[in-house]
Amino acid sequence: MPVLVASDLDRTLIYSAAALALTMPDARAPRLLCVEVHESRPLSYMTETAAQLLTDLGDAAVFVPTTTRTRKQYQRINLPGPAPKYAICANGGHLLVDGVSDPEWNAHVQARLAEQCAPLAEVQDHLMASASPAWVRKHRIAEDLFAYLVVERELLPEEWVKELAVWAENRGWTVSLQGRKIYAVPKPLTKSAAMHEVARRTGADLTLAAGDSLLDADLLLAADRGWRPGHGELADTEFTAPAISALPERGVLAGERILREFLKATRTGAPL
Repeated sequence: MPVLVASDLDRTLIYSAAALALTMPDARAPRLLCVEVHESRPLSYMTETAAQLLTDLGDAAVFVPTTTRTRKQYQRINLPGPAPKYAICANGGHLLVDGVSDPEWNAHVQARLAEQCAPLAEVQDHLMASASPAWVRKHRIAEDLFAYLVVERELLPEEWVKELAVWAENRGWTVSLQGRKIYAVPKPLTKSAAMHEVARRTGADLTLAAGDSLLDADLLLAADRGWRPGHGELADTEFTAPAISALPERGVLAGERILREFLKATRTGAPL
């Protein structure tokens, strides 16, 4: 039976220059591979060792990139190894099969959102009205499913984030702060639901997952085994559960460690 590995990407397997956390002496820094170019500039990296580990993992398991990115943002990433048959984008709103969104899955998700939470337009209006232009750089709607802001993190009022989270909670939405982005995402829009669907289609009897943000919590809890790095929202809140391992590594070396753990668990083929 196949092993399914559903992993978040940004700040879990791939890292921007600002998130690399290269704290070692320069001469001991790992060699890096650029895996994403945007507007003709390098944007995201992993270590060369991690690239080889991911290639090995793609041969040993059903590897499913699992991201809050839109399809367009995901498709500019050039991961090493075999091209994944499945990918989860827009926090579970789109299930890609050989690079193409499955329309039945997307329709299923849209129906759940309409039934269970406040409409996107209400959330968008609230963000436009309450967020200050002094620290907001961009307002964005992703795939007509959720909203996010790009902010100046050092100017962002902590109280505003807390108040937004309470406001969103009462309307069936959740808030996540990741780097310079604040996400407002409907609660029924989950990575875990999409992971379960891929597991059903592939017949996987063991599911492994990794992630660093609050939007990854449901994914980690739904998997047979999960890992989180030593940075990010989950580390900051000391998020834990019996089948979830908190790793000490931070930055790009955490991505390398996570891939080693995936491979080890895939080869042993057993949950905790």
